Amino acid sequence: MAKTQLGARVDEDVAELARRRAADLGLSVGDYLARLVQDDASGLRARAVDAAARFLAEHQAVFDEAERDQPASRGTRAA
Repeated sequence: MAKTQLGARVDEDVAELARRRAADLGLSVGDYLARLVQDDASGLRARAVDAAARFLAEHQAVFDEAERDQPASRGTRAA
């Protein structure tokens, strides 16, 4: 597949985050960005967010119970 070069200006912190995430995944920054665009265009990201929201809504009682069972001194929330 032929490739083309794009230029984009982003904040340095965003650029560094992209570099680190690409490295974590063993990808070049270009391949990482291409994956993000493909996932977004295919609706994969939206479906994943929707699925996570449904999961949390369906299981909120479990999280609430776990939170109630935690000692008060821990100060953390389950969800």
